[in-house]
Amino acid sequence: MTPTITAFENSPDGGRGLARDMRVRWALEEVGQVYDVRLLSFAQMKEPAHLALHPFGQIPTYEEGELALFESGAIILHIAERHAGLLPDDAGERARAINWMFAALNTVEPPILDRETAGYTERDKDWYGARLAMLDDRVRARLGPLAARLGEGDWLDGAFSAGDLMMVSVLQRLKGSALLAEYPALTAYVARAEARPAFQRAFAAQRAVFERSSR
Repeated sequence: MTPTITAFENSPDGGRGLARDMRVRWALEEVGQVYDVRLLSFAQMKEPAHLALHPFGQIPTYEEGELALFESGAIILHIAERHAGLLPDDAGERARAINWMFAALNTVEPPILDRETAGYTERDKDWYGARLAMLDDRVRARLGPLAARLGEGDWLDGAFSAGDLMMVSVLQRLKGSALLAEYPALTAYVARAEARPAFQRAFAAQRAVFERSSR
């Protein structure tokens, strides 16, 4: 059965591949699963039909037969458990890969999002400079240990896994920033993941939606 995911009809990310449907597209491409996409306007995301799938009125959602999921982490874990390619066969290695998924979402992403949100909502405040310095230090407190753990390895724990997919998706929000550039190992890690053919296919598909909506 071909799953259907939802995505922005007109993404606010400017075609940079940061909307969370990108993570799901990438996972589906990694495992070779064909999928359909239902595009939604911001108004449609708050209508009853979509709220029945996602109670918070966001994207992405994932529908496969009678199964409906929301939250990108839950969707990617489901995909990884149903298809070979994103989780190791060994039970211990599998558990560690899932561990990295949770680390990306619960430990690394929150301070990055706080920093990003402050840039949108607080930049005009007199105290923004001091707050940004504090937020940068909070991000560094995550990036430093992550870079140390990655070391000279290509991926976080053996072969590329759903843990790497999720971690890179989080780190991409810092792409082009001086903050990420402080950690060459992480910059190379992101570039290595983005060079994967599955990522390239997913990004092209999401980018095509943005380009059509911008005409």
